[in-house]
Amino acid sequence: MKPFLIKINTDYEGMYDITSIVQDYLKQSKVQDGIIVLFTTHTSAAITINENADPDVKSDVMKTLDQKFPKERYHEHMEGNSDAHVKSSLVGPSLSLIVQDGKMILGTWQGIYFMEFDGPRTRNVYVKIMEDK
Repeated sequence: MKPFLIKINTDYEGMYDITSIVQDYLKQSKVQDGIIVLFTTHTSAAITINENADPDVKSDVMKTLDQKFPKERYHEHMEGNSDAHVKSSLVGPSLSLIVQDGKMILGTWQGIYFMEFDGPRTRNVYVKIMEDK
């Protein structure tokens, strides 16, 4: 099965909940048991799992990353977005999830987030769903 493509037009630097989109793709795939792999093709963005009940968690995560890795003038990268590259490397460009009985195994308060560190931009996330044989 070919990977699904999520196109995200980010309006701001922050966390975008893509859980429902991934769930929709899983439903379309009809896979009951297997693995989902998500991958973003960008070096200044990332994918993670975090709490999706309290929206303050998203801003707290972004604020903490900005405090620890601020935009600094001393970076040598000419585009001026080295902080975004560092954040992307730390959080990571990919994520794997287990599928059981047609559902992603996620904790009660967990959601899947695309993290934009250098927006606004148009971004890609590939979703590969593989069935157990």
